[in-house]
Order: sequence, then C-alpha cells, then structure tokens
Amino acid sequence: MKKVLSLAFIMLFSVSIFAQKVLVSDPAHSRIQFSVIHLTINDIVGNFDKANLNINADEKNFLNSKLNFEVDVNSINTHIEARDNHLRSADFFDVAKYPTMTFTSTSITKGKQKNYYNVNGNLTMHGITKPVSVVLVYRGSVVNQMNKKDTHGYQVLATIKRSDFGVGPNFPEAIISDQVRIKGDFELTEK
Repeated sequence: MKKVLSLAFIMLFSVSIFAQKVLVSDPAHSRIQFSVIHLTINDIVGNFDKANLNINADEKNFLNSKLNFEVDVNSINTHIEARDNHLRSADFFDVAKYPTMTFTSTSITKGKQKNYYNVNGNLTMHGITKPVSVVLVYRGSVVNQMNKKDTHGYQVLATIKRSDFGVGPNFPEAIISDQVRIKGDFELTEK
C-alpha cells in the first residue's frame, strides 16, 4: 500500500512539473518604459533598457502561474545623459546602493477584458518593498521566423508613487509628479 501511495504521489508531482512552462524574456526585445509629469505640464519618458521577465506558467490554469521581473536600474535611459546620471545618484535611485528593482507576484486574477490579468505582488525599489498591483496583458504568441521558437508577448502596466519608495524625496510634485506610469513590453520564449 505504501508503494502504491508513493507511486501515486510521484506521478502527481511529475504531472504538476510537466504542467509548468518556464518563459524567459528576450533582452533584445524587452524593456520597461516609465513616464512622469514635469512642471505639471509635460510628460517625460524614459526606459530601463535592461529588464527581465520570467513567468512560471501553469499550462492548465494560468491563474496559478508565478511572475517575476528584475530591472537593472543603472540601465535607466531618458536620452539626456546629465539627467540619467542625476537619476542614478542618491537624489533618486542611488544605484550604487540599490542596483536592482524586483517584482514577485503573490496572486493573479482575471481582468475584465480578454487576456488581461490583475497581478498582485511585492515591488522592491530603492531598498523598500511594498505590495503593488499591475495589469498583465497577454498579447499573443507566434513562431519567430529567425529562431523558430514559440514567442509570447506580454505587457505590464502599472502606476506607482515614487514617494512610497523614497525616490526623489526632495523634488515636489510641482517639479516631478509623484505618480509614475509604467509600461513594460516583453517577448518571452520557453527556457
């Protein structure tokens, strides 16, 4: 009886492992864009050029999947070198102390639109971890003709407050909005 139960447990465990698909982002086709409002009148947009998204996708029920992303904060790029260097400084991100930003999901639920998901998780930025919610949009899958791999498109949308993470505390909203809009675009393939 013990052998039968052990075999059943192993089979059940094996099925759950095979039902998982690990998707990793393609660095050449993945980045996170952000925008803030400058002087209350104009959007300033930038990228984090180095960002990785991994999804441990449950093929039977996507809501059981796990999502993680990591950003190299030093890869910030607003196309103005002096501004990028200032954003890397202790006035803002302090990349010498806090070189990465991470997000780990804690739950996924269906959104109101098809292929939209609400993802709750923990964002760690500037040495502070807070719960945040993001929207994950599944953009579809195709076979990439260059590498012949199934390629999946995902987009991440969120709005956060920089003050929640102590980023730029000496710069009031009249100069830089507290709210930061985020849009991440990712192409992923199976690991």
